[in-house]
Amino acid sequence: MPAERYDVAVAGGGLTGLVAAACFARAGFEVLVVEGRERGAEGDGRVSALTVASERILRRLGAWEGITGAAPFRRMRVWEAGGGAEIRFDAAAVGAEHLGHIVPNQVVVEALEAAAESLGVAWIRPARVSGLALGSGEATVDLGATRIRAGLLVGADGADSLVRKLTGIPVRGRDYGQLGIVCSVRPERHHRDIAWQVARPAGPLAFLPLPDGLCSIVWSTERAHAEHLLALADEAFRHELEAAFERRLGAVEWAGPRAGFPLRAIRAATYSAPRVALVGDAAHTIHPLAGQGVNLGILDAAVLAEVAAEAAGRGRDPGGRAVLERYERRRKAHNLAVHCAVDGFDRLYRAGGAPVRAIRNAGLAATHRLTPLKRRIILHASGFAGDLPAAAAPLD
Repeated sequence: MPAERYDVAVAGGGLTGLVAAACFARAGFEVLVVEGRERGAEGDGRVSALTVASERILRRLGAWEGITGAAPFRRMRVWEAGGGAEIRFDAAAVGAEHLGHIVPNQVVVEALEAAAESLGVAWIRPARVSGLALGSGEATVDLGATRIRAGLLVGADGADSLVRKLTGIPVRGRDYGQLGIVCSVRPERHHRDIAWQVARPAGPLAFLPLPDGLCSIVWSTERAHAEHLLALADEAFRHELEAAFERRLGAVEWAGPRAGFPLRAIRAATYSAPRVALVGDAAHTIHPLAGQGVNLGILDAAVLAEVAAEAAGRGRDPGGRAVLERYERRRKAHNLAVHCAVDGFDRLYRAGGAPVRAIRNAGLAATHRLTPLKRRIILHASGFAGDLPAAAAPLD
């Protein structure tokens, strides 16, 4: 049985929680991960578009070497369905080799687990937080069969975070009324390392590059339509997918098993409570149309560990109020800006009517022509600029 007292306990052994655990362990903290699933549990088929900043963090943690099947995307094409305007982004515009990588979430989790273990992280699994007592010097965490104490509890337990609920932190949210359908497909023509996305009235459809010419699709659409798509036979689904994607890559020759996930946005009123910090989906979720959700969580985790390590280096309490407030100041404004931008795009592209469509297309066409603006978008969206943690700095 692991020791009873830890510097940091992380509730949630998913991607963001593991980044937090590994970052803290790399900084010299004694870390415990509390995870509800057994090791090796099957993933849900989702992929992430990891930015360059996220890649750098994973490299510094020693996890990137264990990631197999990462597919780089060097360009992006976004257009409006029905012959609307199109905008293109290219890594070459900022002197980069790629904008990011598409990676199955399960692969990243497995690589992070191995990296965290090599850094000395301990686990209790399967276990979940069932109660909290927050004192001035530590958090006492009830796990049902056992109880542990920690100088800092990191809530990385997802959008329905029990840690957040137990601390009484309120949230604001918006249900998009959509499901996100995910599966792997093989299109007739090669994706050419391009991330493709078509904006449709019911929600965006993305074809994201995978190795061997495969693509991962993320089709966000209204709930009734999504349920219809999930119920279709394979051939009928492929035909509807081809039509929705306007056959940009030709016919869809094969489609794997489909899964659907409800889409909603949440924002926690605060990212912290005494001895508790929230990261990733426990603090904020956004629409997947920009592929930024997991990257925001990775930056949360890295910044939290960074400010805690800086405090410890000065002889200050790394789980104290001042540290958690500094973490929140660094991350909340950035996350809110991304949330508002993504939410605004979703509302804009789901608005109907010819005048609105004309304005959308004019704006998209103008943005495509404004090279400095496109370059700025690439720099921030791919993690080349902004208030980044040291772990996301360029590697030597």
